[in-house]
Amino acid sequence: MSLFSKLPPPASEPDVPAAHQPLAERMRPRILDEFIGQEKLLGPGKSLRVQIENDNLGSMLFWGPPGCGKTTLARLIARLTSSEFVSFSAVLAGIKEIKEVMAVGEQKSRSGHRTIVFVDEVHRFNKAQQDAFLPHVEAGHIIFIGATTENPSFEVISPLLSRTKVYVLEPLTTPQIVELLRRALNDKVRGFGNESIVAPDDILFRIASFANGDARAAYNTLELAARSAQLSEKKARAITPELLEDVLQRKLLRYDKAGEEHFNLISALHKSVRNSDPDAALYWLARMLECGEDPLYLARRMVRMASEDIGLAEPGALAVTLAAKDAFDFLGPPEGHLALAEAAVYLSLAPKSNALYTGYGAVIEDVRKTEADPVPLHLRNAVTGLMKNIGYGEGYKYAHNFDEKVTDMACLPENLAGRTYYKPTDQGFEQRLRQRLDEIRKIKSPSSSTA
Repeated sequence: MSLFSKLPPPASEPDVPAAHQPLAERMRPRILDEFIGQEKLLGPGKSLRVQIENDNLGSMLFWGPPGCGKTTLARLIARLTSSEFVSFSAVLAGIKEIKEVMAVGEQKSRSGHRTIVFVDEVHRFNKAQQDAFLPHVEAGHIIFIGATTENPSFEVISPLLSRTKVYVLEPLTTPQIVELLRRALNDKVRGFGNESIVAPDDILFRIASFANGDARAAYNTLELAARSAQLSEKKARAITPELLEDVLQRKLLRYDKAGEEHFNLISALHKSVRNSDPDAALYWLARMLECGEDPLYLARRMVRMASEDIGLAEPGALAVTLAAKDAFDFLGPPEGHLALAEAAVYLSLAPKSNALYTGYGAVIEDVRKTEADPVPLHLRNAVTGLMKNIGYGEGYKYAHNFDEKVTDMACLPENLAGRTYYKPTDQGFEQRLRQRLDEIRKIKSPSSSTA
């Protein structure tokens, strides 16, 4: 018996899934318009969607985090195209099974039938297993679709990688997962539409937040909570905060990513850092992380703090916050949370200066309120003879030709001559910058007093 007999072709798949199947399995989309997320790939007119709609596919790899729709999309492609679908698990399949399926795929290809071979967790296949697909992918006997949570550049052999198109799938956003959960609650055929499950939006939001972009995890949580809910006198089962806390086995903190509490907490974190209070900064950071806030949002906010509140008083602050972002990307939660905590404490203890922030603000105000004066001729490059003849570059002073590496040449437009934007403080490294700026001003105008 062929391995093809183990899975019915898409045309024979029942429209109504078995009731005993997990909710995540029952709620898999059946048409493209039911697919939530990945608009960059599946939006109207996007290349992958056009390929599916035109039934004109090539081999491909889906790279993305768990629960973002890799397997669902592969099954959907098989369902919507004229293809047989064979699914492999890298954990269970060996070279013998691969070669058997490849031989049957080749035979079917010669008789005009197309086979999609889907390999989940392709990064778990060793080199020899991946090699077994190569000649059949190259000859077009099969359409190969692989799914991986790991970077295919490192986990997929180069010959196979060069014969496939890599599509990067993004983690689902919290609103997208909430939409999926609402759909599951209302669907009378595949979901809980006939079971009177009551789940307010704040509960759905909490489930989606804790899922961290993983739709499967969110479906599993909703299903467990729905099965655990008690039947009320009104014959409805309500998912309460207490029940959800029990299901998640962690305390639910009051939070709303889209509401006032989000802005209250991030304001508290930012102002604690600005006030050089590392204990408070750690508390508010941990509070937001425990509430389900996106850690990369917090990383971005701390990068902003490094420029806005510390600036050149401690130039290393920007590097520390960017390194914390990269460390979280590399480690993920919960280990990556320590990198964010390190950045928060570093920012809190760093010397503070908003000179860069206020200076740039003053520049923006002048840019918007004053006329856009042309660049002075002496600052322009004379790249042609004509430009040189009309004065481009005339009067330019090359700083390296002067002993102090500084000249008295004006570099601002005439209408802003003499304007001072950056005024360094005496905090941290900026104290040295202030001294250097005073030296530069003396060189430029020996007869004037220091600013």
